[in-house]
Amino acid sequence: MNRPAPVEITYENMRFLITHNPTDATLGRFIEDWPFDDGAPPPNQIVDDWLNLLKTKFREEAGCCVAVHCVAGLGRAPVLVALALIESGMKYEDAVQFIRQKRRGAFNSKQLLYLEKYRPKMRLRFKDANGHCCVQ
Repeated sequence: MNRPAPVEITYENMRFLITHNPTDATLGRFIEDWPFDDGAPPPNQIVDDWLNLLKTKFREEAGCCVAVHCVAGLGRAPVLVALALIESGMKYEDAVQFIRQKRRGAFNSKQLLYLEKYRPKMRLRFKDANGHCCVQ
């Protein structure tokens, strides 16, 4: 299978590396394993766990890059990154286009419908000491 090269997605202070399945040598670099069905949207618990992980990582390690993978790096991994972008205030259409600029072929129709219907709770937006909204 010809898999696309890993790509970095950067938005505000968030950095993601979308990649395909890790090898045995790189698997130890991944800190969580949240499998869900190929081609499907993630279950609510995985979304909650993912966003909580990002809140913690980006707060504790400003500027860090969070790697996310799936089998080919075209469906499940981009969906999780899109959710993070949407939760930080980006419109779903903009998030899809932003990711597809670097990851051509990302998302299937079921995943696009899920993202379109997804209602963010702005879990990755916070107020700074001056009361201004910011992404953490």
